[in-house]
Formats: sequence, structure tokens, C-alpha cells
Amino acid sequence: MAKIIQSRLIRWMLLSGCFFLAIMSLLRLVFHLLFKPASENGFLSSFWMGFRYDARVVCIFLLIVLLGGIAYLFRPFASKVSKRVLLIYSRLFGILIIFFYTFDFGNFAYLRQRMNASLLSYAEEGAISARMLWETYPVIKIMIGWILAFLFIFYATRYIYKLAGKAPEFAPKRNRVITYFVSFLLFGIAIFGRVSKFPLRWSDAYRLNSDYKASLALNPFQSFVSSIKFRGSSYDEASARKYYGLIAKELGVEQPDSTNLNYLRGNKVNDSIPTGQPNIVLVICESFSAYKSSMWGNPLNTTPYFNELCKQGVFYKNCFSPAYGTARGVWALITGIPDVTDFKTASRNPNLVDQHTILNDIKGYEKYYFIGGSASWANIRGVLTGNIKDLHLYEQEDYHSPAVDVWGISDKDLFMEANEVIKKQANPFFAIIQTADNHRPYTIPKEDRPFIKLSNYPKDTLSKYGFWTNEELNAYTYMDYTYKVFIEAARKEKYFDNTIFVFVGDHGIRGVAADMFPKVWTEQSLTLWHVPLLFYAPSRLQPAVVERKVSQVDIMPSIASLANLPVNNTTLGRNIFAIPSISDSTSHNHAFVFDFDKSLIGLVGNKYYYEYDLKTKQEGVYSLFNNNPAAKEEAGETLVSEMRNLAFGYYETSRFMLFHNKKKK
Repeated sequence: MAKIIQSRLIRWMLLSGCFFLAIMSLLRLVFHLLFKPASENGFLSSFWMGFRYDARVVCIFLLIVLLGGIAYLFRPFASKVSKRVLLIYSRLFGILIIFFYTFDFGNFAYLRQRMNASLLSYAEEGAISARMLWETYPVIKIMIGWILAFLFIFYATRYIYKLAGKAPEFAPKRNRVITYFVSFLLFGIAIFGRVSKFPLRWSDAYRLNSDYKASLALNPFQSFVSSIKFRGSSYDEASARKYYGLIAKELGVEQPDSTNLNYLRGNKVNDSIPTGQPNIVLVICESFSAYKSSMWGNPLNTTPYFNELCKQGVFYKNCFSPAYGTARGVWALITGIPDVTDFKTASRNPNLVDQHTILNDIKGYEKYYFIGGSASWANIRGVLTGNIKDLHLYEQEDYHSPAVDVWGISDKDLFMEANEVIKKQANPFFAIIQTADNHRPYTIPKEDRPFIKLSNYPKDTLSKYGFWTNEELNAYTYMDYTYKVFIEAARKEKYFDNTIFVFVGDHGIRGVAADMFPKVWTEQSLTLWHVPLLFYAPSRLQPAVVERKVSQVDIMPSIASLANLPVNNTTLGRNIFAIPSISDSTSHNHAFVFDFDKSLIGLVGNKYYYEYDLKTKQEGVYSLFNNNPAAKEEAGETLVSEMRNLAFGYYETSRFMLFHNKKKK
């Protein structure tokens, strides 16, 4: 009987393996049909690598059955209980595939990246995440699709079981031993991923030299499991000490102390400058990606008003968010430290929330933070109210305007509500306004639609100029309209002439920059971090366009300098209005970036971009101005070494600072 059982079990594994591989391959094809960029071609290598990732997952599933069969733990073709266990196990695996790919497709449509362990962070704001899903995706249709898919899995697995049970038996012991040995060997090779010294890793997908091809190759199981083990945050004090001298010099630390790792710099007040304590309005612009905007000549002209505004202020063309994500962008702006945590965000880590911020050093100012929805998202409320004394935090329930979607009131209403508050202030104020409408579900209120031109371009045109859908494009148009409404309203108020307005994107969006930028911006994902930065104060600042590379972490100390305010800076932000004028050097002309999804660090320099993979230990150097494949040789080892040290210096210093920048009690 054992001979019959084992032969049938092997046949069941062969049929089940082919079935689940076919499902995963079909889902990869569907993924490709849904998300394929018009500007790319040649995807056979992605499908082949993807098949290898899929085979790994399926063979892990089958290996558990194989080991159970070898050890006679269950006998699915001779025992009703074992049969039931096998069917439940195979059906649960099928259901898991459906669930994973559903969330994976939604995550990619949302963020243009495959599902990874960071998705777990959304569970911490379950109510908000659930509502956003309801408002963004066709939930009812998805649930109907689930039911149909589950029924298909149920009947297909039953059919496979019956088909395997009808197979002719083979009895010779020698054949069974050989069959099991070959099966075990094949499963092992498939799980390892290759016949080589090193296994197939998720990072191998990025050797395809295209973010999309890498995404196409990966599956949600591979992405999720590969990322979950890098969730923890820590630091290496020895590494921070190693790079202290270099970073202290770049930051202009006045009293370097390598023993105590002192990073303190003070903003010296110029008594000869009559400031009149200017008001500050900092607008954090949701998903304001540079290459999608008019300031860089995007032919779809999405932000014409903001483009004109930039001509009237000091516009920085090369500002970068240190890391992708709104929570990470807000963190960098408020604290002055890049959020280089590997999992979730620094704002969600109870051990990191206590931070010194320049905002707390600004005395005599009323401080406001306006957000259209809830500040409970990503524990931003804890970061703000826990570190900024006497902060006036305005959320959805504090406004008269109605909510329009999961993110609360519309951005136009948010600006108008904020304007109503700050125009009544007798004291100087520092107001931060965080927008949200340039974000799924891309809601444009009916009352505002007559005032904007809604576009309807074909998909190839959208893809060519960096957009995925007309809804996304129209959200950009609406974003531009809300800035116009706000500035025109502010001009009518007394506070306008004595106010410094600052606009900065919270992060960019990974995507195809096409011919608008050299290939490095798309292939190395510089679009993910590249954002507009505008200082607008017609009565104080002469218009200028600045090419220097700067970062979100530089904004707070630069605002303090413009306003001539005495503050203590203990982190990585620089006063970009006082940086030495060195045009041909990477020193003082760079921005550090961190890609937590790919575990990469990088430095955007004067002429080149340096990138280092923390997992594979591979590095790359790319020209920012052309597509020269020999950029590393062109740059020379001296410059590459300088960029490498700066990238590691900022990374290790950031990790250290996250744990050592607590505010004074």
C-alpha cells in the first residue's frame, strides 16, 4: 500500500506544482498588461526570472508535503483525515496567492512598487487604511472576484486530487527511492534559485537595469519575505565616529568634538538686519514630483501657476527628499535627520519619537500645523505635539469644511481654513500646511471642477510624460489650482508682506522621466526623491534659480537664517543660503538619499550620482547630465571615493542621530 501511496503523492505534487505555477505566471502576465510602460520593451528576461521566483514559492509549498510523505506523517490517498489535511493545505495556499496578489496589485497601482513588509504599517491605522481602500478601489468587485477565485481553487484542487488518485501505480522500491531523491533535489535547486554558490536573491531582479522589469520579475511572496527581516532599526556608533570628521566639516560644526560626537551649530543673529520677526508658512506638498511638473518643462504643463510663482522667488531646482514616503518626508523636515529606518518609519518607533527640532528653538512665535485629515496617521501627532511646545494642531474635526475623502477636507478648503486662522494672529507665526489631494483617490471636489481644465490624454501620451492615469494628471492640475487660491487669498491679508512662504514636495514618485531627464533619473529612481523647493517672499527675496543640490533636512535651518532667528542645529540640515560657493566640487553641493525598499544609499553630487547596495555591496556611478555608460571612469577614483565616504558618512550619522537627538527636558 505504501508503494501506491507514495507514487500517487508524487503525481499529485507534479500536477499541483504545475497548476500553481500556471496561476502565478498568469498573474504576472496580467500585471504586465496592466502596468507596462509604453517606453520599455524586451521582457523575456523578467518573465524567466519571475518564473524562478515563483518556482521557489511553489516548491517550498510542495517540499512540506514531500517531507510529510517521506516520514509517513500523513497518507492522503489512504486516509480520509490525511486527504482532508492535504486539500485544506493546498486550498489555503491558493487562497494565500489570491490575497497576496490582490494587495500586491493594489500596492503597485498606489505606490508603483511591489508589496513588501512595509505594508504591515498600514495595519496600525486600520480604520484610515480601510476607508482609503474603500474610496480608492472597487472593493465590492474585488470581493466578488475573491469569491469566484476561491471557488475555482476549491474545485480545481479537488479535481487534481482525483486525477492523481486515478494514476496507475508503480511498485518497485528502487523507482520510489529514485523518484523521491530526484524530487528532493529538484525542489532544493528551485528553492535555492540557481546551481551556484549563492542563492537567487530579490536584489537580483534589479540587475535587469529597469525598475519596471525588476518589479515584473518579483512576486509578492519574494518581496514580502525578503523585506520583513530588515524591519529593525539600529545604529553603529563606531561607524558614526569613523565619519565624524568628514561630516562635521561638511556641516560647519564650530567646535568639533569626536569624543562626544558634537554636531551643534548655532544660527548667529545679525543685529544689523531689521527683521520685524517675519511670519513663516511652510507648505508640505503631497507627491510633488519634479519631473511631472511644469518647472522642468513637462509638455503636459501640469503646474503653470506654480511655475510662474517660482520665477518670483528663490527656486531650488535640485532639492531631494532623503527617503520616499510622506511620513519620512515630514520627519526629515521637522527633525533635520533622514529617516533611514529599514522598516516602517521613524515616526512609528516609540524609541525615536523624542527629537530636538529647530521649531522648538524659535521663541515668540505661535506655531501651527494644519492637516486636512487625522494626524494619528503614522504617529505624526506624537512627533509634532511631543516635540513642538505649544503647537496648535488643526485636524479634520477642527474645520468647518466637510471631508471629501479619507484624507479629510480638500486642499483648497485646507488652505482657506488655515488662512482664516493665521490672518487673525497678532503675534508672529510659523504655520505648516500639509496637503493631501495629489494622492489616491485623487478627489477633486465638484465645486472646484469648473475652475480647472480636466485632461483626457491617451495612455501612451501619459506614460511618455510620467503619468499613469488621467486622474493622476488632473490631481496635479488641481494641486496647482489650490496654490493659486491660497496665494491670491494671502495677498489680500496684512500678514502677506511680512511672510516667508516655503513650498516643498514631501517626496517624488518612482516613474519614467523619459526624454525630460537622462536615464539615471528613471533607472536609478532619482524621480523618487527629486522635488521642487521654493522660498517665496516678494518683499524680502530677489528672484533666483539655484542649481545647487540641497535636501529637505536643510529647510528648517535655512528658514531660521532667512528670518534671522537664533536657533540650535544639532542634526544634518545646512543653511543653504550660507553654503560656500563652490561650483565644480561635490563638497557642499550634494544631497544624501536612501531607498529602504531596495536597501540602497546614494549621494546626488554636482555632476554624478553615487549608489551603493547595502546587501550586495555593489556600487555604481552615473552621470546626471548624459547617458555615458563609463561615468565611473570619467569621474575618477578620487571623486568616487569622496562620494562614497560622504554617502556612508551621512548614512551612519543619520542612524546614530535618530537615537541621539533627544530634546532637552
